[in-house]
Amino acid sequence: MEDKIIIKDLEVHNIIGVDSWERVKKQPIIINLIIYTDISHAGDTDHLPYSIDYSTVTKSVTKFSEESSFKSIEALADAIAKLCITEFHTPKVNIRLEKPKALLHAKCAGVEITRTKEDYYNELSQSQVNANAIISTSSGNGYNDRIFVQDLRLNTIIGVNPWESEEKQSVIVNLIIYPTYKVDSGKDYVIKPHNYRTIVRTVSKHVEESKYKTVEAFATSIARIAIMECHVNKITVRVEKPSALMFAASAGVEIVRSQASFNKNISNTFTGVQNRDVKELPEGYNHLVYIALGSNMGNCIGNINEALRLLESECKILDTSFMYETSPMYVVDQPIFLNSACKIATNLDPEELLIKLKNIETNMGRTQTIRHGQRPIDLDIIFYDGIEYTTSTLTIPHQLMSEREFVLRPLCDIAKGFEHPKLFRTCGQLLSHYLKSPSYSPNNFVDKILPININDIILKWSTKTFIMGVINVTPDSFSDGGSYMNVDLALSHALKLVEEGTDILDIGGCSTRPDADDVSIEDEINRVLPIIRAIRSSSNTTLSNIPISIDTFHSEVAEEAIQNGANIINDISGGLLDEKIYSISAKYNVPIILQHMRGTPKTMNQLTDYNNDLILGISNELYERVKIAINAGVKRWNIIIDPGIGFAKNFNQNLEILKRLNEFNGKDSLLEGFPCLIGVSRKQFIGTVINQPIPQNRNWGTAAACTAAISAGVDILRVHDVKEMSDVAKVADSIWRVKK
Repeated sequence: MEDKIIIKDLEVHNIIGVDSWERVKKQPIIINLIIYTDISHAGDTDHLPYSIDYSTVTKSVTKFSEESSFKSIEALADAIAKLCITEFHTPKVNIRLEKPKALLHAKCAGVEITRTKEDYYNELSQSQVNANAIISTSSGNGYNDRIFVQDLRLNTIIGVNPWESEEKQSVIVNLIIYPTYKVDSGKDYVIKPHNYRTIVRTVSKHVEESKYKTVEAFATSIARIAIMECHVNKITVRVEKPSALMFAASAGVEIVRSQASFNKNISNTFTGVQNRDVKELPEGYNHLVYIALGSNMGNCIGNINEALRLLESECKILDTSFMYETSPMYVVDQPIFLNSACKIATNLDPEELLIKLKNIETNMGRTQTIRHGQRPIDLDIIFYDGIEYTTSTLTIPHQLMSEREFVLRPLCDIAKGFEHPKLFRTCGQLLSHYLKSPSYSPNNFVDKILPININDIILKWSTKTFIMGVINVTPDSFSDGGSYMNVDLALSHALKLVEEGTDILDIGGCSTRPDADDVSIEDEINRVLPIIRAIRSSSNTTLSNIPISIDTFHSEVAEEAIQNGANIINDISGGLLDEKIYSISAKYNVPIILQHMRGTPKTMNQLTDYNNDLILGISNELYERVKIAINAGVKRWNIIIDPGIGFAKNFNQNLEILKRLNEFNGKDSLLEGFPCLIGVSRKQFIGTVINQPIPQNRNWGTAAACTAAISAGVDILRVHDVKEMSDVAKVADSIWRVKK
């Protein structure tokens, strides 16, 4: 017979993993015990020694629980089961542990396990196994264990009725996860398929963004995400809609799904479980890897570019982070570093990849010096798929990454949502935690920069709003057409702009005003090259060393200009009119400004419908251009974005862009982190507001628009009136920009 002694809802206080706010603190644990034994003798004699004293069990379990500390609730459950079986000689025990403070939006999370003597056979003496051998049923080697999340409350759009598509409603989700292997107290760690925090975070993000008509499809999608993204082996999903019926508490469905349900073969490689999105892997590659790059000797940006070039001999670069100038850590008496990160696809295993990186370092002149000392190049594997991997020469994930802002910042550019397979926090969470930790020092700087290939010029985005002065070598530009067609006049104007404080000269040979006439590539080249050459050969060193931007949407013009001294490409079409321009930026490692536009200058004013969300529409379309540029080999740190005021935008839309500019590349936007350029100088919408038809007389209106842009965090202003707008930027920066 299987009699049961039951201890219900025993509350203990224990340090076990982290609480709902991810703090390592004592928290309540609710323990439910079912001890299987034979109570017939005690029942017949009414004598307690013939049974198991639940009071003694309770004291022993409480003492053990409150004096122990575990990283996983599974390990604690197994340890309590082992205690019951070894100390009280019970043949079988069921343990259910609940953490009421495990998750912010759920009643609790926990684990339920069943264990028998056979599970601890080697740890028990033979006499103990034979004695009291009332029940011989094995627990199934742990395969009947359950990890659960109870009453997770989320909000989403779900339902077939029209009004249900208008407002989010509450849904209650219950999850049961079936572990892939038996857990025990000797394995006090959690893999991703067992981590309820990871699963809930992934599922919650999907639910909050989803729209479904049926609860059936909704539940199926949760199961699919848990299995395909979190690599759960098998899951039960129960979804309830409390608002579904007038006279019932709720209505819902419950389903059970496994890997076979979605034809997904999730394989293990090395040790641990894969954590990768196979959609990111190009055909012919098997592994997704994140690598940190750093340099503080010689031509640092050149070193990083060269390391990436050498890495591509056996790997494919999928993305790069922005570039950062960082203070040295550990050994502070050395030059500042440039740091970045990259995402690659490879077929090399971890040790082969390590050898590859070490060979690159050696070939680029790195020699053995003091630990954390100077180096021309430093390459570290941070993540390899989603595995944990440790040998005498390599540890993955990188052991020190969570205490290094110069690693976390670049990682967040390209892997903000990637979850550390051991710490179970995303890169974004790790950075946030580090910035709030006692080890963070504000004296250590990590500043986003733009490297320019002339005299090692670096624009540090945090320091000021940069001014781009306009030189139109055109007969028909709306503001200054025909003024600088002569090389001497253009050169004189360039010198004036430099003296007035411009940081970049923008030279264009083709007007892009609405309804502008087409210009042949040959004519455009013939207009811009003489002035670029004249600036570069000027006897005035300040002028000859100024960064030059070529304002063109033709790849041939961009390449000719770069070969003759230009340093930046400014494409008003964002590559829309000539995608070869991306390869020019990649080939010469020069920055490219990608502006949003629709159609051509002749057609753009008829293309101003953005489906009721202007900023989202612009961001979506420009983000597609950014992705194409990155796929073409353009480094992320070389991309600047521009929402394109006046290009396929009407009067009200131009004003709305300035009003909502902080949404364009702000936190959690598609274009988060990309430096932004705004060109409002003398434009028609300003003339409309102030009733000024003459562009040259719109400088006060331009100043107001520039101030609005700076308040929203713009990085570059493209202007005609450099002296005036430089003064505007200095005052506005003093108000809104945090100085470093």
